[in-house]
Amino acid sequence: MDDVVKFVGPWDGPVVATSVHAGHDVRPEIAEVMVLDEETRLREEDPHTDRIAEAVESRMLTSRSRFEVDLNRPREEAVYREPDDCWGLEVWSDPPLSEELTEGSLAVYDEVYADLARRLDVLAERGPFVLLDVHSYNHRRDGAAAQPAPDEDNPEVNVGTGSVDHERFGDLVRAFCDHLGAQEVRGHTLDVRENVAFKGRAVAMFVHERYPGLGCVLALEFKKTWMDEWTGEVDETHLAELRQALATTVPVLEKSLADLA
Repeated sequence: MDDVVKFVGPWDGPVVATSVHAGHDVRPEIAEVMVLDEETRLREEDPHTDRIAEAVESRMLTSRSRFEVDLNRPREEAVYREPDDCWGLEVWSDPPLSEELTEGSLAVYDEVYADLARRLDVLAERGPFVLLDVHSYNHRRDGAAAQPAPDEDNPEVNVGTGSVDHERFGDLVRAFCDHLGAQEVRGHTLDVRENVAFKGRAVAMFVHERYPGLGCVLALEFKKTWMDEWTGEVDETHLAELRQALATTVPVLEKSLADLA
């Protein structure tokens, strides 16, 4: 499974990161039955979120496209079967995907989560930890020339904490949001808000169920203001500033975790 999941960094501290939608690869037998064009597929993935996640030294990298298997959905929803599962997009030449191909994709899902669990089990033995689950989201769905979605409903960074134990980790969440929201990016402080459009899904639920009182997942959705979601062109300076802003939160999280230990 070396081509599917890779762990980088020492994994010896209490803050780690994932970017499970950054991958673009699909296995050959999936590519043969996929009719979704590559440009649309890339637009609905989270390209370059692995580069934002580099703000954290220890992280998990995954190479597979969410259109092969969506690692941030519950297992029973992880393989898209019909257009309603994925923004109305036609993905397969003869939907739904065959049982054999579906099982192959779910094997990837199971292996990634098993590998992640082996790493997190060690962290949990040491005490409380935070996993930053880095994603991105589109805000120009009406087209490249259309007006973007309104800012009031689309923060620059949506912090998903829907399954977080707020009694245990509420102070940590507030410290993180306050600090990240005070960082200046492209000449203004970041608009950081909690659970406006996204609350976190399978990665968060997995960690919170397996490590109650110990694991805290902050599901971060970065609005694609740092890239053109239609052409894929990246503003490298903007991306670097976001990565640096996120990096400044690591000591804040470490202090909050130490206070909980």
